[in-house]
Amino acid sequence: MANHAAEEKPLRKMAEAFKDLANTLNSQTLDEAAKMEVAPFSHACTLVSPLFRCLGIAFKFAELDYVAKVGDLAEASKSITTLHTMMDQDIQANCVRKAGSHTRNLLRVKRGLDMVKVLFEEIIAAEGNSLKDPASKAYTQVFAPYHGWAIRKAVSAGMYALPTRQQLMIKLNEDVSARTQMQNYVASCETVISYIDKLFTSRDLGIDW
Repeated sequence: MANHAAEEKPLRKMAEAFKDLANTLNSQTLDEAAKMEVAPFSHACTLVSPLFRCLGIAFKFAELDYVAKVGDLAEASKSITTLHTMMDQDIQANCVRKAGSHTRNLLRVKRGLDMVKVLFEEIIAAEGNSLKDPASKAYTQVFAPYHGWAIRKAVSAGMYALPTRQQLMIKLNEDVSARTQMQNYVASCETVISYIDKLFTSRDLGIDW
């Protein structure tokens, strides 16, 4: 715990950032298409990265993939204002499904956010100190359908090296408020994920690829 500054609260920071995103979406009137800016979205996503790191080897693939793709969106935010515009530019360039496209990266980042949401839901619902069941359920539900046998097997093996719930809280420098922060993230992230899903489905791009 000594390597964390006392004021560093990764869980709190990410919960607050996603609450801000959800509030921005909820505050926009129904007669205007809700617009989310790339910069605050990518910044909020960077605050989730420490959680993947804390989960260890089982989610190393997710951490590397997620961090790289969030980095791409942060870079894109320097020249593109909203997620709307970013996707429409990819559609015009006919590169939506190409590796490295911003839209493809957005879909992968959304999946990372979804995995964390399910993980937190399962941790909140679970008894005991083990994270194996919550992490396994989150992986199976969100990532496994898109992964080949080799990655699924590696993740399964890595589950035995997961920190305990108590160890995770220490790594995140968290205390009794952790449950509340997780609930806040789950509620806010639901709004953000639903918005991103609509961006894809309204453009007939689908979300299962």
